[in-house]
Amino acid sequence: MSGRFRVGAALAGAVVLTAAGLVAANWATADSEPSGVKPGELTAKSPLVADTVETELGSRAVGSYYDEAGELVVAVSDLATADLVRAAGAIPRLVRFTADQLNAVQSELNRLASGSGAGKVRSWYVDPLSGTVVVTVPRGARDLITQRFVDRAKANGDRVTIRSAPGRVTTTADDFGLRGGLQVDKNTGYVCSLGFNARTTKGTRIFLTAGHCTAGKPSFSRNGYVLGNTRTSSFPGNDFGSVGVIEGWDQQGYVDGWGAGNVSVKGIANATVGSTLCKSGKSTGWTCGRIVARNVTVNYGSNRIVKGLFQHTACVEAGDSGGANMTGNYAQGITSGAALINGQCLEKTGQTNESYSQPIGEALQATQSRLVLS
Repeated sequence: MSGRFRVGAALAGAVVLTAAGLVAANWATADSEPSGVKPGELTAKSPLVADTVETELGSRAVGSYYDEAGELVVAVSDLATADLVRAAGAIPRLVRFTADQLNAVQSELNRLASGSGAGKVRSWYVDPLSGTVVVTVPRGARDLITQRFVDRAKANGDRVTIRSAPGRVTTTADDFGLRGGLQVDKNTGYVCSLGFNARTTKGTRIFLTAGHCTAGKPSFSRNGYVLGNTRTSSFPGNDFGSVGVIEGWDQQGYVDGWGAGNVSVKGIANATVGSTLCKSGKSTGWTCGRIVARNVTVNYGSNRIVKGLFQHTACVEAGDSGGANMTGNYAQGITSGAALINGQCLEKTGQTNESYSQPIGEALQATQSRLVLS
């Protein structure tokens, strides 16, 4: 029966593949089976057959796969189940551990990752070819969180295979990539811009933004997905805040150039009058000007006085607050505010822009953090 899976085949043992279940399976794929297949039989190479075998065997099957010859192979851990697989027209492969044992290892690693992180570990899964849980780790990843996860995995002995692989996994759609200047949404209904990604001295993932964006300690999201909660907020007096970033988001050492390519963040710089400055923000994108003053005290009204800002001539409008300010590849600060006429920066009425930013150094020092660099 190799290469064929006959409906109604009688199989002895504790697990019985019922005729009703297989007849239903045959009906469900009637339109997709190749011509020449007689009623009452399915090719063992049909994906439906693999699903059906695994479903009927339940936890007695570790998993299934097609070998290089295209034959269906089912990994099992005992001879009785191997006989059932063979009778069904597939090839049994005996492995050392049961599906329950391997699934328990994966569940343990899932809990560890959800509770305290997986560091740079790329993935883990129950592998029917090796009969183990395969844990994939990028080459050269030796940080403490990664090492803790790998050590816990290795504690399961031969049930785990550690695989080293090149490259870094990331979402291809880039929906979960965090860069300076991108829009972030407050649960209060307002929007701001992300300044810079950072890590605290304890390894906590955060991003920096304007303090008036974090006032009241709101939670933040992006594209409908939760980012995290406000950790610290300083406004007025200063204008910076930090927001925790939950696992799953890819913190990048870049600032969005809004069509001009991403800008690498290589370090920080102090504001120098006359220096070129470009800012990235949700509303006006990538705009550039020059620094014209430093240590500026700004009155935003209603007793909201902010000290120690620097002033520049790049266009800034509502929604840009919190965005990244750069000189070349060096972080200068976080967008605080601007003088506007009818909601627009001054250059749109033929005047020189008057925009203000919070120096990045003070924000990093207060949050005891360092920027994520490219």
